[in-house]
Parts: sequence; C-alpha cells; structure tokens
Amino acid sequence: MKAIEHYQKQFVTHLEHYNRPRTPKNLYAPIQYILNLGGKRLRPTLTLMSTDCFNGDVSASLDAALAIEVFHNFSLIHDDIMDKAPLRRGQQTVHEKWDLNTGILSGDAMLILAYQLFESYSASQFQQLTTLFSKTALEVCEGQQYDVDFETRFDVTIPEYIKMIEYKTAVLVGAAMQMGAIVAGASVEDQKNVYDFGRYLGIAFQLQDDYLDAFGDPKLFGKQVGGDILENKKTYLFLKAMELGTDSCKSSLKNLFSKTCLSTNEKVSQVLEIFEESGAAIATKTAIEDYTKQAFNVLDELQIESTKKQLLMNFGMQLMDRAS
Repeated sequence: MKAIEHYQKQFVTHLEHYNRPRTPKNLYAPIQYILNLGGKRLRPTLTLMSTDCFNGDVSASLDAALAIEVFHNFSLIHDDIMDKAPLRRGQQTVHEKWDLNTGILSGDAMLILAYQLFESYSASQFQQLTTLFSKTALEVCEGQQYDVDFETRFDVTIPEYIKMIEYKTAVLVGAAMQMGAIVAGASVEDQKNVYDFGRYLGIAFQLQDDYLDAFGDPKLFGKQVGGDILENKKTYLFLKAMELGTDSCKSSLKNLFSKTCLSTNEKVSQVLEIFEESGAAIATKTAIEDYTKQAFNVLDELQIESTKKQLLMNFGMQLMDRAS
C-alpha cells in the first residue's frame, strides 16, 4: 500500500488536468476557481484508497474520485449562497467574487459535470456508480434542509441531529469509499462495510468539528473559536447541554441563543461555561470516540489484507487527531 500523500498527489494531478479553461468563461471560470481553492481532498483520496484496498486499479477510480470532489464543491457553492457566506477557505465565495446568478448556474453545471465523469465506466459500473451517487446527492440535499429547519427550532432531538449530519456530511464520505470498492469489483458485502466505515467516520468527523469550534485551538483548527455559538447554531454540544443541564442552565442557554445584544467574548464565554458545567463537552467527546470505534469495528468485517485495514485505521486516526 502507498502512503496517503501518494493518493492525494495522484488525485490532484488528475484534477489539474481536468480543471482547464473552457467557454463560456463566465460559466466555467467560477468552477475553476472553486476547484483550485484547495482543501484536504479527503473524499477523493478515500475513493482511491478504497480501490487499492480491494486490489483494484487506482487510476481507474480517478474519474469517480473526481466526480465526488466536483459534487462536493458544487454543494459548497450553493451552501455559501444559502448562508450568505463571504469567505470559503479564506478566499471570496463564488457568489461574492462574481454574483448570485453566476453562483447558481455554475453550481448547476458542476452537478452535471459530476454525472458526466461516470461515463468513462462500463455499463455495469456506470449503473452502480450513478445509482449510489443519485441516492447520496439527494440525501445531502435532505441533510441541508434539515439543517435549515433546525435553525428555528429549540426542540431538535439528538437522533434528529445525528441524522442531519449523517446526510449532510457522512453519506458522501461513505459513498466515496463505496465507489472505490465498486471500481475494484469488490463484493456487495464489502461495499456495504466500507460504506459504513466512511459513514461512521464522517459522523465522528462532524461531531469533532462541533467540539473544536467551541474548544479547539484556533491556530491549529484554522477557524474562529465560538463561530457556531455566535451564529446560534444548535450543535451537538448545545443539544446535549439542553438534555443534561439543570433547568437554570437550559434557561440561560436558550436565552443566550435568542439574543444578539451581548458582546462576542461575553456570549461565547458564558455558553462554553454551560457546555462544560452541564457535561455536554464530555458527552460530545464520548460520542466522537464511540462513532470512531464503530468505524474501526467495521474494518474487522472487510475481506482485505491486514496491512490495508491498518492503512484505513491510520487515515481515520489522522483525520480525528486534529486540533484539540
């Protein structure tokens, strides 16, 4: 097996070859722009790794990996429009750099381009890949809608929240891995198991994002601490505090998330104190560990060499060992 960095470099080379200038410029320049903004390329890397784990031809999975990356970035363009976000990865968002209509149309084109990338596969693989892709794309949309709906609700349950992050984030990670297995010709059982590995890891990753947004080191995490709190996002930490906290804690938290008059530092400080006192911080770390363990437990069911299982475990550990 190759080092993780090798898969990333192989994918980036393929992306650079694909991401060339096209006309009309005002449609394709924003696509070039968003794909060039970088990022960790985690999902496509997992597609290549998965193909290699099942002894497939890694180069044959490059288009499937690219479809995942193009779709992911399409969803970011539209998410940024919905969130009215000015920045993405430290740079202007597409709708800010161009305009709203350009963001919508270029995003639409990216979804179509993602589907086109499956056309290089045999009829059998094309059907398997596009069936999985369509299911996943729709679930991502459902997850985004759940996220929007939750903004105006104070009665969101933990299971509802887990379903939201599973659909919005985790299913695409699972699909990326299953696509690699499909290209390699893995058994249906192995495809399901590698999908579940990615799905559980995706849930753990998002829960850790929730935790690090509140308690991470901003220099290492790369984001402003307390950003979710300032946006009144009802993350896993918030929901656990509402579940575990005293009546006084719950009342204070609900009040803090209903007001915008407090200073930034004061609001974040008070909310973080409630997260810790209620036990929500510890409960969130426990949930992260539980979902990570579930992902690693699935590896025992995969019919692949032990060295390849270890590579996937190392990737998972590297993914979860971010800024704390």
